[in-house]
Amino acid sequence: MDKDSEGLLVLTDDGVFQKKLTDPKSNKEKSYFVQVEGAPTLESFKDFKRGLKIQNYITKPAKVKILTDFVLPERDPPIRSRKNIPTTWVEIILTEGRNRQVRRMCAAVGFPCLRLVRGRVGKVTVNDLSIGEWKYISKGQII
Repeated sequence: MDKDSEGLLVLTDDGVFQKKLTDPKSNKEKSYFVQVEGAPTLESFKDFKRGLKIQNYITKPAKVKILTDFVLPERDPPIRSRKNIPTTWVEIILTEGRNRQVRRMCAAVGFPCLRLVRGRVGKVTVNDLSIGEWKYISKGQII
């Protein structure tokens, strides 16, 4: 994850495990909660379902769900806000997770990413953790 992103972070010193978890060929799902600028519809993200060309490659298909009544604690520092432009939360599920991929995909369909929170890697979620909290997990809990 980059410095502008939030959420679940898996730390390991096991290179084989890390590759199995993060390599795009492994097809491990990663779920992101993304606050985008504007008011997209599911139709706005139709290209995510078949793969989207960003930079010099075509992404693997991704799933998108528009979230209603989704609330997260405010971020510090806060994201930029414009009074006359709405924002929308979406959940994006990838099996790749390349460098800044979610941000580039959202920008490519005209809805820039304002806030990005990774919520799940494999079977592990942030649902039971508070901000700044951590826990030990076994490899079997992820894969």
